[in-house]
Amino acid sequence: MTRLALVMIVRNEARSLARCLESVRGVVDRIIVLDTGSTDATVEIARSLGAEVHHAPWPNDFAAARNAALDLSDADWNLILDGDEWLQGGAEALALLPPLGGGTPAFVGCGRIAEADSSGDMRVFAARLLPRGVRFAGRVHEQPATDLPQALLPLTIGHDGYAPAQLAAKQGRNEALLRAGIAERPDDPLLHYHLGRQHYIEGRHGEAADSFVAANRLAAPDLPIRLSLVVYTIVALRLAGRFEEALALVDAEQDNWEHAPDFFYAVAELYLEWAYRNPETARDELLPVVECAWLKCLQIGEKPELTGSIEGIGSWRAAEKLAHLYAALGLDGEAGRYAAMSRDMRAGAKVAA
Repeated sequence: MTRLALVMIVRNEARSLARCLESVRGVVDRIIVLDTGSTDATVEIARSLGAEVHHAPWPNDFAAARNAALDLSDADWNLILDGDEWLQGGAEALALLPPLGGGTPAFVGCGRIAEADSSGDMRVFAARLLPRGVRFAGRVHEQPATDLPQALLPLTIGHDGYAPAQLAAKQGRNEALLRAGIAERPDDPLLHYHLGRQHYIEGRHGEAADSFVAANRLAAPDLPIRLSLVVYTIVALRLAGRFEEALALVDAEQDNWEHAPDFFYAVAELYLEWAYRNPETARDELLPVVECAWLKCLQIGEKPELTGSIEGIGSWRAAEKLAHLYAALGLDGEAGRYAAMSRDMRAGAKVAA
């Protein structure tokens, strides 16, 4: 019986597959690669690095493909990575995984996805360690279909799939799968959320706002990605010029996010843009809201446990924004104080990292 296996589905991943497989050398006991139709050197690279390579036609369904790959594993634990990902940190935690059986409690392990581009400061957590027998559900942005508890592990997974060159190669594929999923399950807020994210990444802010608004309408208050959904909706509505809707959403949601600096940061950006468009009320009515929102971010502080949150929102980013605001208002003393605060906070964050 295998203790830990890497289980992958791949197609045309010659660019980055070696990086992924090298990152788990000595960490996993078995590497299982299910190729769904590569026409480049993916298969040869996988085999040269010790992977067992199997083949299956692409089923137009990510969960179905992942489950077919998992069916090939006899491991107690299965680590799930994509070809554009790599194990960046956390090998020690994987080494400590116990064999299952004999009353050993099972869980689904989550790690942090670290984007290797301009969005790399976002804290995104994903389920990537599955105990034997757990399978996925969902045509796209699939999730483990289990009631087992999820545990946040000290795993960091690098990812560069949102870099422009890689996005261009995927353009259209995820949208088509998401629309097919919505046709099957129109009341699933996660599908609307992920479609909104797809539009947002591609700069289609009006369509992103439509999808996020639909997701908000359907989402339960305890939806795990609710904070991310609300913040994305505010931002997309602002970028689409739909200020009245964004302001109404802020009013409806403000009592729910006293613990979330990202919400107040989005509020500050919204009111700042509204102030630019309404100079007659900017200084007396709108800019004070901007100031209070960024001060609220500093009051709350960093919240690294919140998925979708941005590093620095509760510290140096908010202080930097306040410095710029005070400088624009001619308050040089306050501007200098917050600029220094921002520099110190940023330096401290780098040391801690």
